[in-house]
Amino acid sequence: MLEHRTPAAPRTPRQPAPAHRSWPAGYPEGYAVVDVETTGLARHDRIVSAAVYRLDARGAVQDHWYTLVNPGRDPGPVWLHGLTGDMLAGAPAFPDVVAELSERLDGRVLVAHNAAFDWSMIAREYARVGAAAPVRQRLCTITLSKALGLPLPNYKLETLAAYYGVEQRRAHHALDDARVLAEAFGPSLLEAARGGLPLPLLACRPLTQWAEEPAASAPAPRRPPGAYRTWRPSRRRPACPYPNPGRYEPGGRLVQGMRVAFSGDTAADRELLEDQATAAGLHVAGSVSRLTSLLVTNDPQGPTTKVAKARTFGTPVVDEAAFVQLLQHVGPAPG
Repeated sequence: MLEHRTPAAPRTPRQPAPAHRSWPAGYPEGYAVVDVETTGLARHDRIVSAAVYRLDARGAVQDHWYTLVNPGRDPGPVWLHGLTGDMLAGAPAFPDVVAELSERLDGRVLVAHNAAFDWSMIAREYARVGAAAPVRQRLCTITLSKALGLPLPNYKLETLAAYYGVEQRRAHHALDDARVLAEAFGPSLLEAARGGLPLPLLACRPLTQWAEEPAASAPAPRRPPGAYRTWRPSRRRPACPYPNPGRYEPGGRLVQGMRVAFSGDTAADRELLEDQATAAGLHVAGSVSRLTSLLVTNDPQGPTTKVAKARTFGTPVVDEAAFVQLLQHVGPAPG
């Protein structure tokens, strides 16, 4: 069932005073603040609800939209998003809502909290129906908060909301999370404009290809019904020729053979970072395990599986800037 509601006026008690300088010329003309709830965090997981708040060039709310989405499978963590199979049974499937969603995304910068996740889930749903989301750029509010130097103890949505005095009424409900983010993004945008801060915009490439295609002589791998392969073009990295020397020691050097994983948004193209790591003699891992030497993420408190596993295993974590510096001085493999 689709819900269309009259937008409420945003509450922005911590909104900075209007800038005396002109509005930055390079800023976007409009934004789509997005939140999706999903059946899980993996590549084969599906969207179960989605919300979009449309904002104008200066962050004022124009309208909003919300829908449930029938994922055609188990709804996943009901304890988190509150959506049971019975509640989703009569909801439209993604192909039934793609036109309305596209109308709200078209020509706007996609804004989300941990934007890499929301964008990847949306892009995969579009790829499943043979389409591409009409989004060319995204902005992560976690990255923006860091760029602004906000004095936050962490970068959770509820922490950002509390900083700007925004009331969070129903956490992990797509409509309320999108509202909260829209009301917090408005003053963040004004603060960035006031200081002439370049916005941390990243390109969004359509995800239309399956990867991991088997060699012509190899049998096709078996996968569970409904599973969807990664969207990256098919490319196999050469096997790392060096043995894993163990974990990275904070303050020390990377060593050839170390297993490095990446999580979340990066300023540089992810594949470029992975290529640089491979060229330096590191093993680029697609997941985090006890053998992982280092996790690279700009959001160490993020809700990703890799971050959670790194916390469980005690895997060292550095941000992108630190990793780029470490790449300049990778030590040779032992022996």
